[in-house]
Amino acid sequence: MRESPARPATGRPTIPGTGRLGLVDPGARASLTQLGWDTPGHVELLWSLSRAPDADAALKAMVRLAESLGPDFDELAAALLADRGLRGRLFGVLGSSLALGDHLVAHPQSWKLLAGSVRLPSADELRTVFCACADENAGPAVSSALRKLYRDRLLVLAALDTAPTVENEPVLAFPAVGAHLSDLADAALAASLQIAVATVCTDGVEAPRLAVIAMGKCGARELNYVSDVDIIFVGAEADSVTTRVAGEMMRFASDTFFEVDAALRPEGKAGQLVRTLDSHIAYYQRWAKTWEFQALLKARAAVGDPELGRAYIDALMPMVWNAREREDFVPDVQAMRRRVEALVPAEVRDRELKLGTGGLRDVEFAVQLLQLVHGRNDTSLQVASTVDALGALAAGGYIGRDDAANLTASYEFLRLLEHRLQLQRLKRTHLLPAPDDAEALRWLARAAHIRPGGNYDALGMLREDLKRHSLRVSRLHAKLFYQPLLESVGGAVELGSGLNTEAAERQLAALGYRAPASALTHLSALSNQTGRRGRVQTVLLPTLLDWLSDTPDPDGGLLSYRKLSEALSDQRWYLATLRDESAVAKRLMHVLGTSAYLPDLLIRAPEIIQAYGDGPTGPKLLDTDPDGVAKSLVAAAARHRDPVHAIQAARSLRRRELARIASADLLGLLDVRSVCAALTSVWVAVLQASLDAVIRAHTPADGRVPARFAVIAMGRLGGGELGYGSDADVMFVCEANEGFDDVAAVKWSTTIAEQVRALLGTPSADPPLEVDANLRPEGRNGPLVRTLASYQAYYTQWAQAWEIQALLRAHRVAGDLDLGDRFLLMIDEFRYPADGISPATVQEIRRIKARVDAERLPRGADPNTHTKLGRGGLADVEWTVQLLQLRHAHDVPGLHNTSTLDTLDAIEEAGLLDSGQVAQLRWAWLTATASRNALVLVKGKPIDQLPGPGRFLNAVAVAAGWPTDDGGEFLDNYLRVTRRAKAVVREVFG
Repeated sequence: MRESPARPATGRPTIPGTGRLGLVDPGARASLTQLGWDTPGHVELLWSLSRAPDADAALKAMVRLAESLGPDFDELAAALLADRGLRGRLFGVLGSSLALGDHLVAHPQSWKLLAGSVRLPSADELRTVFCACADENAGPAVSSALRKLYRDRLLVLAALDTAPTVENEPVLAFPAVGAHLSDLADAALAASLQIAVATVCTDGVEAPRLAVIAMGKCGARELNYVSDVDIIFVGAEADSVTTRVAGEMMRFASDTFFEVDAALRPEGKAGQLVRTLDSHIAYYQRWAKTWEFQALLKARAAVGDPELGRAYIDALMPMVWNAREREDFVPDVQAMRRRVEALVPAEVRDRELKLGTGGLRDVEFAVQLLQLVHGRNDTSLQVASTVDALGALAAGGYIGRDDAANLTASYEFLRLLEHRLQLQRLKRTHLLPAPDDAEALRWLARAAHIRPGGNYDALGMLREDLKRHSLRVSRLHAKLFYQPLLESVGGAVELGSGLNTEAAERQLAALGYRAPASALTHLSALSNQTGRRGRVQTVLLPTLLDWLSDTPDPDGGLLSYRKLSEALSDQRWYLATLRDESAVAKRLMHVLGTSAYLPDLLIRAPEIIQAYGDGPTGPKLLDTDPDGVAKSLVAAAARHRDPVHAIQAARSLRRRELARIASADLLGLLDVRSVCAALTSVWVAVLQASLDAVIRAHTPADGRVPARFAVIAMGRLGGGELGYGSDADVMFVCEANEGFDDVAAVKWSTTIAEQVRALLGTPSADPPLEVDANLRPEGRNGPLVRTLASYQAYYTQWAQAWEIQALLRAHRVAGDLDLGDRFLLMIDEFRYPADGISPATVQEIRRIKARVDAERLPRGADPNTHTKLGRGGLADVEWTVQLLQLRHAHDVPGLHNTSTLDTLDAIEEAGLLDSGQVAQLRWAWLTATASRNALVLVKGKPIDQLPGPGRFLNAVAVAAGWPTDDGGEFLDNYLRVTRRAKAVVREVFG
């Protein structure tokens, strides 16, 4: 389809070429000849045709209409030449709607409805005409007659709606179109009810009192051309006759006019089709969900018994305006929002006018939420139409007047496109044409009254308008809620009327803030800063607050944001980055609204915030190599002779790395294994840097020290599987240097070990650095450091089963690596015995495991949800893996591994357990580890017990990478996974 140029203003009338008329069909010239329109006398008519949204479609429809009219076509042809209004209306509707073209061909005399002075009938007139048609026809003919009448009225409305694209007739306002379509639906429902009563109530059966309540867009009188008409039935009696009448009415209306849907009734499709008023009231008082009250915002008594309809509205609307007081109002609203977003497939999200980002539902949802929040206190907001509600919200100061005007314009533009798409084939759709379908998009642009201008054709203008309106809706969606809040605390650059304090707190509470008064205090402090900072915060805060409201703890997130902003007040890059890089700001809000662990780290390592953005190869948070960080940490500490300063340098880099790891974890950029490996790497680097610093301080001028010294990692540190709350379990081993005896070696090494532990354990604002040496021989009662020979002697003579088991995770990590390797070779004969372990040892391990299960779980802990010691938790999986190592490592070299997950792979490869069993153990370990890490991230301190249902559990679900913040679903999955793992544990342990 080509753009048709403007008609020449002067010169003799000539027949323009088909290309100039916007006709690209090869048969267009023949069609003009067939109609007799290829003469100079038809030039005006052809220029009118050229301005149709699809001139080819309009011309083809005219050819078919001429064939259908036969000799009567001459009357139409003459009328078209004489009546400019008819030309505009007929070509406009034929170029916009293939379906209405088909209707005209089937009922050719209906063209006369578009001639002369055309107006839209009133609601009463429509109802009278439809009911009269129902009276005048009987049997099967009544459906055909009413269907034709309904399509005729659609034809008139569509002609008036599309005519401005052709002849510059007055444009029908969007509210007028939606209102007339709703009036037309009411008339159709009234006729359907009349027919249903006549069908059911025969042989003296009395007609029931029945009211039909319109819901949704019909209830709000803003209906689409093609839409389900949502209704609810209220009967004086809910008997079989009333129910049959309601069912017959729905059947007839759905067969004749449009789909009628009663699924918004109490209990949905599973509920009674008809309820009495008392039954409705009882349901909404006891059982209704928040979304059902939201749906009632648009309820309107449409047809049927007017007294019953008014009584329904009068009884239920007060409940609507009190819905915000419900305990589950906020989580229900948030769940509704997420559910809507989840309905849209990702591949068509950018084409969805209704449910896509920046689409119609964003406007409607925001407006309805504001109505529910403030409507009880301000009756002017108790309106059904979205456009009327926007006006009322602006008049009441709940949103800015300019914002309301802009949002209304964008909403009406998107609804106009929706109308045009539906009008084309009279099919229900909200989907824009594909971006590469230029012809379909160009048709839509012309049908939507978009005319070329400047350097754009209609297609270019449509694309620009779509982008502009979608971005505007997305931007205003956040501003709609939060800009008035800033005005209420004096934070707007240009103050509007704003909200009073009570209304502001009410709005914040509805958006998920549990301490709205405190939130207002934070907003005031942020937005009332002097100079540039205050101005930038005022611009940022509406969007930031919107993102925070989607997090598990918006109150904590807002407080953390205030602390962070105050701490970085002298850093110009900070606010500039948040302003210019929306990805950074959005990710930061997610982190702050989820975690109590990270905010203090970010305050002390703010440069990590800049890494929240995306680089050329992906998120900058992943640009860092953990091994490179470890080397940098050790090198930075080595620049300081004083151990205190060296460890401070190491702490600084550790802080930065913890902030990076935890941020990437919370943002879903690192999996569980990568998190554990990165945390282990930084811990090992801190140990090495600290050890080097202390040894340097205790090295004499001649450089001769009494001993070689190595740090052996145990537990999760040895397995490379540290979590955020893990201590560093270690053992210290030494060996005398030449010229020194073992006593001197042990004494010097003990001093080194004690100072390393003391310096690392010094309290600081960072997460603690606890070095735990309690897994050494004889535990706390044994010497802190032993020689290699002493360890060998102890394990040969005195080691108990659990001590041998602990050695399975021993790995050298710091100090003299050669000594560390010789230590590992020495203990291999104990942890990987050549003949395996005896049945007595297996029995002893089983006994110890049973004792641990019975005694070590903390008092009051729930064994089902304790991530470490609970059923199917970390200890269960690790004990199972270690028992299999002790029993089979002499035969399976792959079991010579300190990592639980790597060892599970070896167990599967060796066939010691089947793949299903290994998968259950592996998944339980990963799930429990992710949950344990999430508990630390959310709470800011080591916790092993999953909480019960509530906001804390929801936050843990988010931090653990669960796809939603539904803590209940997350917990169900945890219990299911660990229960299956426990079954494998029992099978192995017998």
